[in-house]
Amino acid sequence: MADLSPGYRIQLLWDLVHNDPSPFQAAGWPEGSYPKPSISVSPGGVIPVGGNITIRCHHQHLGLRFVLYKAGDSDYLTYADPAGSEAEFPITSAGREQGGSYTCRYSGRTDSAAYSEPSDPVQIIVAGEGLPRPSISLSPTGVTAPGANVTIRCQGPRRDMRFFLHKAGDLNPQRHMDPAGDGAEFRIPTVGRQHEGNYSCSYRPRSEPFVSSQPSDTVELVVAGEGPGSASLVAAALLLLLLLVAFVCFRKTRASECPAQQGKG
Repeated sequence: MADLSPGYRIQLLWDLVHNDPSPFQAAGWPEGSYPKPSISVSPGGVIPVGGNITIRCHHQHLGLRFVLYKAGDSDYLTYADPAGSEAEFPITSAGREQGGSYTCRYSGRTDSAAYSEPSDPVQIIVAGEGLPRPSISLSPTGVTAPGANVTIRCQGPRRDMRFFLHKAGDLNPQRHMDPAGDGAEFRIPTVGRQHEGNYSCSYRPRSEPFVSSQPSDTVELVVAGEGPGSASLVAAALLLLLLLVAFVCFRKTRASECPAQQGKG
């Protein structure tokens, strides 16, 4: 925890003597109703051990002190007094101990007794060293008929794991399961075009919910007649049919005109 510097103490005394309004007063917010800040973490997804992370807290007003918290800790982690409306909290060389759920709040720099509501939480998930990748399989294999039921199976190294199913293009886990054994089955009933894509899975020890394995290999779910090129093929077929009808009509029109022209000759 950071102590108040002599310069900050002097500034605080100056503000109190001159009765400068806090950002809360200047914004016209009633006491106890300060809007919560927004929070984000970059990069998203699973962070490799030793990777760098930045947590950003933002509010539209200037002159705020942002305070960072980690769930489970009895006190705040650190604070920042940014020149603008956003504070950055860098975390370098991330390890398992950095995994967790984080929030932030803000206060006026001269009125640190009044705090905003906490932000929504963000999670930092760190890759676990020594955790083997799970295996994944898809049933049925090959091209799946629309409306059929599909099962994606994920197999881990041992019990007491929470499995997560991921779909390519989405950083957030799609679904999770806490199976009794060492594997999980994710069922997708009545598949359609929206289910097509590449899937992988990962797992986290239940004793370390913010430590994850690396993702498995991918399996591709393909739905018959629902591929990305099916709409183009249908449009091309319709265009070809229209051209054929137009050609037949043109030939018939020419054929009916020819005897009339010969009679005039």
